[in-house]
Amino acid sequence: MAKYYVQSGTLRTVVQAQSRRKAAIWAIHQAMQQVLPIDPSAGDTPDAQRESAGTVELAVLDAQVRISERGFDRDDASVLETIDALGEWTQLVTTLDRLERMLNGGV
Repeated sequence: MAKYYVQSGTLRTVVQAQSRRKAAIWAIHQAMQQVLPIDPSAGDTPDAQRESAGTVELAVLDAQVRISERGFDRDDASVLETIDALGEWTQLVTTLDRLERMLNGGV
């Protein structure tokens, strides 16, 4: 897998992925984990979550995600619309939620 430098707004992360698009989706996932309860088994109480939110700098995404294999702030970086990557991330999370419910006997 290749190493990608992914940035959007205040988010800057280095990701190993099979493609630029997958690297962008993983970076979106990292940003969304800050605000959505993706893993309810994490065990944090609502009070603990509120307390930690005040001490953590949240990543703010821009309209575009820039992906490069050579570093941050590259003029030759690939550009993907954040809304497109977010749409794909949403589909993946929805599919995983359905699979989990099926495995647990729900529909």
